[in-house]
Amino acid sequence: MRKAAGRWALLAAFAAASVLLAVGAGSVPIPPGKLVAALLGAGEENTRALVVGLRLPRVALAFLTGAALAVGGIVMQSVLENPLASPFGLGVSAGAGLGATVVLVTGLSAGALGAVLLPAAGFAGAVVTTLLVLALTRALDRRMSAVTVVLIGMVASLFFSAVMDLMAAMSPEYAQRIGLWQMGSFASRGWRGPAVLAPVLAVCLAVFLSRAGQLDLLTFGDEQARSMGAEPRRNRRFLILTVVVLTGAAVAFSGIIGFVDLIAPHVARRLFGASHRRALPAGALLGGSFMVLCDLAARTLCAPREIPIGAVTALLGAPFFLWIFFAGRERR
Repeated sequence: MRKAAGRWALLAAFAAASVLLAVGAGSVPIPPGKLVAALLGAGEENTRALVVGLRLPRVALAFLTGAALAVGGIVMQSVLENPLASPFGLGVSAGAGLGATVVLVTGLSAGALGAVLLPAAGFAGAVVTTLLVLALTRALDRRMSAVTVVLIGMVASLFFSAVMDLMAAMSPEYAQRIGLWQMGSFASRGWRGPAVLAPVLAVCLAVFLSRAGQLDLLTFGDEQARSMGAEPRRNRRFLILTVVVLTGAAVAFSGIIGFVDLIAPHVARRLFGASHRRALPAGALLGGSFMVLCDLAARTLCAPREIPIGAVTALLGAPFFLWIFFAGRERR
């Protein structure tokens, strides 16, 4: 008990330190004393404007996005019985990208209307794509097995990615913006993103925690879950839709960012065990902290230029993916 409490305390301290470091670091470093004063509403006006108006909303969005993707990854890996599964494998990222691309190439992304339409189209694209994947899966496999869901999701993802690339090629004037959106960014998002994503994350996390026992059963496979009173097909469909709402909201404001939903779940389970009552909150804190630190690297390593956040997470996540894959083969 004492050991577990110590791990939770260390994780909470790590998350808080990551946020404070990201808010204080940048092209204009802010000393700890001035940072604390600005967060409390005191100190110099310029410092308060920099902290509260620019850096804090960016760090908040990065943390919430990382937490949402990590929680979605934990649930998907359990629902699909695959340690390499992620929400993006269902076509969430491709669907969101296609929705955003439509808004970009039609010129509707300009002005105040575009600030609302772009995330709305990304979210709608993610949800519609997943509904299509689930409908096709049910038509081909009445049991809605995990393997069929993954295969249909991969096909849908490849198809919509191809459509998105075709649209970008036909509209070269928007190709750069489409490419930047696909690589993700938290720049100049303001407080709108955190204000929407925070309640979505809170509600979805509460839903997953309320079904933690069902998630534990699903990790043992459909037959075992059925023998213990669970209904794999119904639970799988509901949980997948909830994951899509969560990750769709995250992707809508930040663009497509991969591998966080793969790294954080595995680290959370390694440190806090397989029980979803512990893995879900631990994954949220780990994913949020990891995303904040990746965003800090993205905006400081090549300052004043900014590296796309998706490139940073991919550089770290690709070797991690290979390690998980080969470690799994060795255990078999």
